[in-house]
Amino acid sequence: MKSSLRSRQEPRRVSNGVIIGAMLLSLCVLSIVKARYCATPFGKAEDQLQEQMNSSIRMEPEESSPARTPGEEEPEEEEEDGASATTSASAATTTPAVMKTTPTAVPTTGGKGKPRAKPTCYMTSKRSERCDASGDIRVDGNRSAIYVSGIDREWKTKPYARYHDPVAMAHVREYTLKPLPAAPAPACTRNHSVPGFLFSNGGFSGNLYHDYTDVLVPLFISTHQFRGRVQFLLSGMKPWWVGKFTPFFRQLTKYDVIDVDNDQEVHCFPRIVVGATFHKDMGVDPRRSPGHVSVVDFKRALRRAFGLEREAASRGGVTGHGKPRLLIISRRGSRRFLNEREMARAAADAGFEVRLAEPDQHTDMATFAALVNSADVMVGVHGAGLTNMVFLPRGAVLIQVVPFGGLEWLTSVTFKDPAADMEVSYMDYNVKLEESSLIDQYPRNHQVLTDPYAVHKQGWDALKTAYLDKQNIRMDLDRFRATLREAMNRLPAP
Repeated sequence: MKSSLRSRQEPRRVSNGVIIGAMLLSLCVLSIVKARYCATPFGKAEDQLQEQMNSSIRMEPEESSPARTPGEEEPEEEEEDGASATTSASAATTTPAVMKTTPTAVPTTGGKGKPRAKPTCYMTSKRSERCDASGDIRVDGNRSAIYVSGIDREWKTKPYARYHDPVAMAHVREYTLKPLPAAPAPACTRNHSVPGFLFSNGGFSGNLYHDYTDVLVPLFISTHQFRGRVQFLLSGMKPWWVGKFTPFFRQLTKYDVIDVDNDQEVHCFPRIVVGATFHKDMGVDPRRSPGHVSVVDFKRALRRAFGLEREAASRGGVTGHGKPRLLIISRRGSRRFLNEREMARAAADAGFEVRLAEPDQHTDMATFAALVNSADVMVGVHGAGLTNMVFLPRGAVLIQVVPFGGLEWLTSVTFKDPAADMEVSYMDYNVKLEESSLIDQYPRNHQVLTDPYAVHKQGWDALKTAYLDKQNIRMDLDRFRATLREAMNRLPAP
């Protein structure tokens, strides 16, 4: 009886052992899979996703970043190493949260036996996108098409550095990079031996601040290293706009700017770059720029372009033994000075030689640049006219009059923050309610007067309407005199 019981229990022990062994094996396999594919140091999936997003937006934080923009090598390496740099950039732009990812490039043999990667389009910042291609390049601006050898898909791009702003980008023409030979490409009618660089002056260009922030500074960052050997292709060309900035373009290219949208040619290049790189408002990050240039180098290029010889401001003015010059920027529309003549008299009494000027779209750029360059102190209400600070000499003082309405954040980004990098001493004059024309437009208990930040929460249009479009300034002359005394003390001694 006992022997028969033992015989019946043996199969159970064997089967139990098999089950336990299978379970242990399964646990081992699961552990390996988890360690390989599911591990997270944060413990929560959302934390891991957040970390991935953070890592993807830390773009080029160091000089040695592998995601350096193709074509932005040191100047002496520009023509030779552009293709190999594209390869490393392609590999570096595949992080999960980047707006556009790059497919794996299939290297081919380029000049001098170096590998050449397929062209790529990728975001260089939240505001700018860049496409860089080498090989058989055919630009047909009439069809907004760029035919490129070596790619297997189409890329669409808008070459204007304001991608975060859909209102601006709605006024920028889109270009499509199409693969060759798959696409029925037109034949070349004009061949170029230098790279082409395509950018747009659509968007908000025509407003001086946006001319510099969205177009000219990014253009300098992206093309100065070509040393003039680059052909500019301009989309959305406004002839008056090009004429205004032609002296500056001559610092970057040896060739006339081509109206690519309306030109009847099919332009062929060994290389094309579409879109300029944005760093920051009115500024350049030397850690990321080719050759580590800064906005001071940008200002030098402007001085050469417009023949500005004065490098430094002085308490002794232009001659060094006279009066310093104060330039008051006038406005015709909103944000006008209501007592401008009294301001000018107060400045003259404070020891300044005073000039008043009102720039607009039709102002001759060279003439106005020379006037600003002759100033030691420039004062104006927040607006595009203050962009002319780019022509101020080193050590000059910029006084930004900040309208009533809690606008310090806006005035800081646009002019206060860039001033230090431009070697300009910055002062702000914050308008009090008693100096604002708003006090005559609203009852004293109105939200516009009592709670500006509640107006801010209603959006940009509400803020702009209340504090920028409808406000003029009557300066408190005692406060203005005190501001002028401080400005005088800040000027370098002759």
